[in-house]
Amino acid sequence: MHIHVFDHRLAGYAYLIEKLAIVGIPNWHRSTVSATGTQSINIRDGFVDEVFRTQYWPGETIGEHLEFALKYDGVNLALLAKIFEKVHPRVLTEYIRSKPTGKYARRIWFFYEFLTENLLPLNDMTTGNYVDALESRDYYTVEKGERSSRHRIVNNLLGTRAFCPVVRKTKKLLELDSAALKKRCEEIVTAYPPGLLRRALSYLYNKEAKSSFEIEHVKSTSSRIETFIASLLLAEKEDFCDKERLIEIQNRIVDPRFRDSDYRVKQNYVGQSVAYQKEIIHYICPRPDDLPSLMEGLLASHTRMKTGGVPPVVHAAVIAYGFVFLHPFEDGNGRIHHFLIHNILSIQNLVPRGLMFPISAVMLKNPEAYDRSLEAFSKPLLQVIDYRLDEMGRMTVENESVVWYSFMDLTVQAEALSAFILKTIEEELVQELNFLANYDATKKAIQDIIDMPDRLIDLFIQLCLQGNGKLSTRKRSAHFDFLSDEELVAMEQAVREAQGSPYAQQDMQGS
Repeated sequence: MHIHVFDHRLAGYAYLIEKLAIVGIPNWHRSTVSATGTQSINIRDGFVDEVFRTQYWPGETIGEHLEFALKYDGVNLALLAKIFEKVHPRVLTEYIRSKPTGKYARRIWFFYEFLTENLLPLNDMTTGNYVDALESRDYYTVEKGERSSRHRIVNNLLGTRAFCPVVRKTKKLLELDSAALKKRCEEIVTAYPPGLLRRALSYLYNKEAKSSFEIEHVKSTSSRIETFIASLLLAEKEDFCDKERLIEIQNRIVDPRFRDSDYRVKQNYVGQSVAYQKEIIHYICPRPDDLPSLMEGLLASHTRMKTGGVPPVVHAAVIAYGFVFLHPFEDGNGRIHHFLIHNILSIQNLVPRGLMFPISAVMLKNPEAYDRSLEAFSKPLLQVIDYRLDEMGRMTVENESVVWYSFMDLTVQAEALSAFILKTIEEELVQELNFLANYDATKKAIQDIIDMPDRLIDLFIQLCLQGNGKLSTRKRSAHFDFLSDEELVAMEQAVREAQGSPYAQQDMQGS
């Protein structure tokens, strides 16, 4: 949306997009400059519209608006790549020469050569301090990035030219940082006996596997659930961010008929048929020809972050959401997306040993929040991709689109994952552990009333919970006709006293 008001002029990316007639995904921050001296900020759905006072007007040149964009709109690598396609190298060269030591001019120079892989006709710098490509106060970056002596820039980006996401340090992400989440988790874990945690583990794995299938609307069988659980157990110990390992995990979790031996070679998309030859398209995946480079970049980004001191939650969000947006396989992408969250949180030691986070269960309980995290990328993407569908529903993408997948802003997704992990720790884990603790107390109370086999005690508790703390006459006569009235009343009372647990109504089948 453009503001064409007499006292507002577009600046930064918004100016360049209009001037250069770029069709692109809008930047999260949009700048205009007021001629009347007013200043304001309007924030809606994560997008910021900021009006600057007159003295902020950068001028009329491309270089000035590029500098303004880096200063106030942030680093948007996809838009920079599109801008550099349209601007003659001479224009950039002249601007950089006019500010030979300016940090923004040097960043423009560095980003141009990083993104286009072409060199500007400029001599290497020989003096001046090094500056970071991304300001570490504003972005998540890798520690000890490579020094580019040509530009006197430290490359602290999260990825490579093939795949380089950006995650901004928002207030929400700083409040939910990985260290705070880990500390909260450790506090909870130490509050319960180790034996209880061990017993909870098998149920948590089961819950996570079932939830992963349910989110993806995939039919689960007991054997498929067990296979996925076996994969989740492996995820705690080994790094799966490798092409062969990803193919291995895909082969494990899909129907044998849909196993892939390489990345997909067909154009795919996510959509639904609403009538004959009428599809609603929700998401368009990268073209198959672009996939090998994108996936190589994703895996290189993982390696950079793994050794670069990037917080585990940001690392997991970038790789897991990056993976599902690239959609490299014909089938199983969604479940591998959930799997990769566990894999990275485990190998980066956010999850304490002997515990697992049923994050998919939280996503399943909060479908709107999960959908929003996917749509933050998928919806704007639809506006910049030209495609056609044939009568068989086969898609052809007709314009160059790789830039939008190569340089995603995954801030919203990192925020969403942080919130899901917090809910997992403070709600799912606590509820499950409290239920088990209450269950143990109930079991002991019943054993004090009558000494009967564990199997019958479990059945009594389960049937009682189904009846809101009462055993029906039919179920008593079918299973517990040997109980006296006094024993029955006392046992029902013992079950009801566990009703304080948020899980008290839960059927314990499979727990």
